[in-house]
Amino acid sequence: MKEIMAIIRMNMVNPTKTALASAGYPAFSCRKCLGRGKKAVDMQTASLLLDTGQVPMGAVGEHLTETHRLIAKRLFTIIVEDSQVDEVVQIIIDTNQTGNPGDGKIFVMPILEAYTVRTGESTTEAY
Repeated sequence: MKEIMAIIRMNMVNPTKTALASAGYPAFSCRKCLGRGKKAVDMQTASLLLDTGQVPMGAVGEHLTETHRLIAKRLFTIIVEDSQVDEVVQIIIDTNQTGNPGDGKIFVMPILEAYTVRTGESTTEAY
C-alpha cells in the first residue's frame, strides 16, 4: 500500500474530489493547510533587478519580496494499492495542472501497516 499526499489550490478541491470519485477512488481525506513553495526567479526578472537596482511594482515585485507569507491550500490524503499509484497521481495532475506556479505538489510514501480501529485487526482493507 502507498499513501499519496497532494497539496493543491483551494479552488481545485471539488474538481479533484469529482475526478477521484469518478475513477473509483471515493475514499480520501482532505484538510486545510497553509504553506508555500520555492519562489523561483527567472533570468529576465533577475536581469531587471540587477540593471535597475529596484524591485518592480505589482505582482512581480510582490512575488520577489514576499518570502514568508503562507498561502491557504488543501491537503488530500489517499491510500491505494501499489498498482494504483500511477493512475491516482495522473488523475490529480490532470485535474490540477494549469502550468502556473502554485499548482501543487504530490508525495508518495509507503504504508507499512494498517489497522481497523473498530476491530483492532491488521488489514489491507483498513483504508
